[in-house]
Amino acid sequence: MTAGQADLQIDRPAPADGAALWRIARDSKTLDLNSSYSYLLWCRDFAATSAVARDAGGEPVGFVTGYVRPDSPHTLLVWQVAVDETHRGRGLAAALLDGLAARTVAEHGVTTVETTITPGNTASERLFTAFAERHGARLEREVLFEAEQFPDGPHDPEVLYRIGPLSP
Repeated sequence: MTAGQADLQIDRPAPADGAALWRIARDSKTLDLNSSYSYLLWCRDFAATSAVARDAGGEPVGFVTGYVRPDSPHTLLVWQVAVDETHRGRGLAAALLDGLAARTVAEHGVTTVETTITPGNTASERLFTAFAERHGARLEREVLFEAEQFPDGPHDPEVLYRIGPLSP
């Protein structure tokens, strides 16, 4: 972690973190907000493939949620990345992503990271492009879901970013 992150700890989320993760996602104003219940479940069922950053008081200030794809057991799908507004601009999202990738490579044999990004989300585009560069991995992009596939109103397409291979 960088000097601006020295007072932060990155570890696995716990169900008690679910409400804070929901709040951080809501306040990001860029993520699709899921139900508060889903964040509680995520922190219970997918803690091994997710990460949370905590401040000196132990409160969550950022997170990455992910899961190993059932039909592709060496692929980590990163679902959401968010950092509390007071901690942005310090490289925390990159530290969370790097830490989670290292852990899932070691514990699950992950060789590929996938995520989806809507066109124009430049912060996420930069985060994952820089991640690929730091890890010397290939980055491929393709539209995974077209806008018309979303049943609940206007939604931008979701572009799949596939990064790999990652090395242990």
